[in-house]
Amino acid sequence: MYTKALYSPYGAYELKAKYQRNFALGTVIVFAFVLLIVGVAWIISSLPEEVYPPELPTVVIKTVKDLPPPPSIAKKPPQVEVSAPQVAAPKVGIPKPVADDEVIDENVVIASRDELAEIAPPDVTSMVEGVKIDVDINPEDYLPEPGDFVPVEIYPEFIHYEEPVYPRLARQASITGTVTIWVVVDEEGNVIKVRILKSSGTASLDEAAVKAADKNKFKPGIQNGRPVKVPVSYEVEFKLTD
Repeated sequence: MYTKALYSPYGAYELKAKYQRNFALGTVIVFAFVLLIVGVAWIISSLPEEVYPPELPTVVIKTVKDLPPPPSIAKKPPQVEVSAPQVAAPKVGIPKPVADDEVIDENVVIASRDELAEIAPPDVTSMVEGVKIDVDINPEDYLPEPGDFVPVEIYPEFIHYEEPVYPRLARQASITGTVTIWVVVDEEGNVIKVRILKSSGTASLDEAAVKAADKNKFKPGIQNGRPVKVPVSYEVEFKLTD
């Protein structure tokens, strides 16, 4: 009996039949992948670069003398064009010398209290002529010292006076004395600096007066409508009572 063999597309014949198509498809996929990588690289390189400002030199201010001057309080009038009047030329005579205190300076501008209060302190932390300023001033460097003049309209007043503790040994030895204390009162009425202007001659009495001075509370001093740091001096008397 004769049996006819059936044709099967599987095996080496199938691979040979689809070789050209698979090779072309793989080539297209690789070419597209390469184009994608090149395109992404080109897009990234064409993006504008972020420009950073150049780093400016920094000037550190350590003393008050290095601060820039405050803004001018003189207000310049607006420029108005005015035609010059037709007048005859003045006759120049011989100048007469006068004393310096008789010379009147018509260009002096005196600010009122309201104008002084509106003046804002200069922003020393901003950039000045391309230089960044960094303020590093110790507050202790510009506190007033005994003998310094501090302008003030209303002087501080005691709100709370801390009575110093009489040293036990000084009391037993019947030692008395008066201590002159000098303090700096800040804008909130607190004592931030203490000095002895005149000693009592006894170290224990001086120490007790200084220790009590830190606990005093004041009504702050006022200048141009604003509280300011003001030095104040007062006497502390140590005396025995019956």
